[in-house]
Order: sequence, then C-alpha cells, then structure tokens
Amino acid sequence: MITAHNLTKVYNSVAVLNIDNLEIPKGQSFGLVGNNGAGKTTFFSLMLDLIQPSSGCINNNGVQVDLSEAWKPFTAAFIDESFLIGYLTAEEYFYFIGELRGRNKADVDQLLSGFKDFFHGEILGQKKYLRDLSKGNQKKVGIVATFIGDPEVIILDEPFANLDPTTQIRLKTIIKDLVAKKEVTVLVSSHDLSHVTEVCERIVVLHKGEVVKDIQTSAQTLKELEVFFGR
Repeated sequence: MITAHNLTKVYNSVAVLNIDNLEIPKGQSFGLVGNNGAGKTTFFSLMLDLIQPSSGCINNNGVQVDLSEAWKPFTAAFIDESFLIGYLTAEEYFYFIGELRGRNKADVDQLLSGFKDFFHGEILGQKKYLRDLSKGNQKKVGIVATFIGDPEVIILDEPFANLDPTTQIRLKTIIKDLVAKKEVTVLVSSHDLSHVTEVCERIVVLHKGEVVKDIQTSAQTLKELEVFFGR
C-alpha cells in the first residue's frame, strides 16, 4: 500500500531522514516512535507532500505523492491544529471536509452520530469557533474529520496528546476497529510507548532519521522499547 525507497531529507547539509526501504501493507496499524528530532513528522510531511524529498520517493497505493495528487481522495491526516480552520465552528468544519470528500450534510451527520461518546458533549452544538476550543477538543475535531469520506489511509501525528484518559481509551478502540473492520491503513506517531504498543500491530523506531528497529508488536514489545529508549 505505502512504500518509501531511498528516501532522504536534508536541511543545511544535515540529513534529518534517511530510509532505504520501508513497506506498509494495506490494513496495517503502523506505529512510528522516536525521540524529538528522529524524523517522524518529517516522514509524515513527505507522505502528505507538504515538503519535498531530497532524494527518493514515497508511493501511496501506486501513486508517487510528490508527482501526482491522485492519492488525496483516499488519504486523510491530522498532524496538528494548523490543519483546522479556526474561524469555523466544529459543524461548519465537518461539513466543509464533507464537501471536499463528496459527502453531503446528511452523510456527515450520520458519521458524527457515531462519535457522541468520543465528543463527550463538548464539540457539537457549542457555537464556538475552533480557535476557541481547548487543545484536546481541537484534536478531537481534527481526528474525527479524518474519518469523513471513508479514507483508505489515515495519518495521525501524536493523536493521544492533550486528550483525557477516557478519550484516549475510546480513540484506541476506534483505531483498532478501523483496521479490523474496514481494513484502513492507520499510521500513528506517538511519544507514548504504552499507547502505541497497544494500538499498533507493527512499530518502527526512528533514530536520527534512520530505521533502527522494525517490530511486530507482542507482549514483550513495550519492555523492549523501554529498554531501548532508557539506554
């Protein structure tokens, strides 16, 4: 589904990402972990054609992302609050995303009705602009917006940050269901090792832009990661 070949990104003669080969099959829950500066957000930014690679390429379902926009209809992402439109209410933003993805208001309303527990009564019907919501509630809006239009690939950068424990638990269930029931390919970057090991069936560790571990998640994975990062 997703492949990266000879992928590099260089800033001021410093390589911040250097991945020879990486393949992520369809329907996999894929976790990306590493310390600050490891290259996680750089990799996601390259996947979304927000920055250009210094060399190599990423292919998403056969589409080279820096040469064609044909990957956009089946790919959704929430990286940070800059993806939101601050002067819209949550409903206005959801309907806007729905229009982009060919869904009418009834379609969007039907999808949103399934996230009442996730929203916890703090998102819909509040008559607040997105810029006036808390960081956690902004993140809820951004995450749920990625589900509109039944994308095949969803990219979430630090989705658990700023969420309360109840919402974190609900989000983990949502991600697991997307993979198990709809075969969506979900890519998650997180500093929280316990969350990522619980929700991802495969975890790649980046260190100074390079893949240093590629793990199929098991009962020992969390301990293995804790030992690695505790060195």
